[in-house]
Amino acid sequence: MALGLELTDIRMIEAARERLAGRELRTPFLSSPFLDEIAGRRVLVKPECLQRTGSFKFRGAWSAISALEPEIRANGVLAFSSGNHAQGVALAARMHGISAVIIMPADAPRLKIDNTRAYGAEVVLYNRETEDRDALGAALAHERGLSLIKPFDDPFVIAGQGTVGLEIAEQARLEGIGEADVLVCCGGGGLTAGIALALEAHAPGLKVRPAEPAGFDDTARSLASGRIERNVRLGGSVCDAIITPQPGNLTFPITSRLCGPGLVVSDDEALQAVVLAYTRLKIVVEPGGAVALAAALFRRDELDGDAVIAVCSGGNVDPDVFQAALARYA
Repeated sequence: MALGLELTDIRMIEAARERLAGRELRTPFLSSPFLDEIAGRRVLVKPECLQRTGSFKFRGAWSAISALEPEIRANGVLAFSSGNHAQGVALAARMHGISAVIIMPADAPRLKIDNTRAYGAEVVLYNRETEDRDALGAALAHERGLSLIKPFDDPFVIAGQGTVGLEIAEQARLEGIGEADVLVCCGGGGLTAGIALALEAHAPGLKVRPAEPAGFDDTARSLASGRIERNVRLGGSVCDAIITPQPGNLTFPITSRLCGPGLVVSDDEALQAVVLAYTRLKIVVEPGGAVALAAALFRRDELDGDAVIAVCSGGNVDPDVFQAALARYA
């Protein structure tokens, strides 16, 4: 099966769940009356920070790698990522018994670089302000015969991330929730698009709302204008996990059709959400993985309904950042 030749649909998401079965972790819904009080409504948190490698990215990585034809997969894979996709691909590749080369920005959190190497991948560092990671990835893939596993703009990656949405639909039904905003941390839009597709099919009363850090709200601006908008800067936020130049060419048509308006939070609000997740839910979330929770807590007037679902997408935070957040907001 060649990557990138199909558009993601619900059948692909359900097939990805079958390939993932027994390898991914089914993350629960978490809640706290303290968070409900801040938000002014019931808050249900989907902690993908507890997923393998500490983020939802393992789902998409496994989905894409497992979809490759065996003889192609045996040549190895390549990915570019600030850390969470890197770790997901590295572990999925190791579990498949193949090599992985990961291109990472030199300013990525040290924990993510170290973890990616620990999973057995070769790490190539680059400058995200002056170098084009897509061009670097394409050149290395061609030179070494590797299959490029894109971080979000790939139909099989989107399908893997969509398995989060399948779980949300089932869990919301068990909680008696038929209508709610589902807030999703959004970089290139793979998780956002995948969840939106899954909910369209299985829980149409749940509406996805992308959440982003201020200054890197390309998806919110793109949804408002109806065309793909780029970020002026490519660095400078503590929410490094979800900084991308612009929405994906495959993800944006999905999000523009299915998602509500984007939500934007400050770095300080993201860090406050990191601390609240730790003190009230006892989970560790990185700032980029906490923007959806921050939006649930601090953008209450922009949300509808008596309940909100927030996906905490990753927990690979550098100890220094985590300790600084606790010192400031705990």
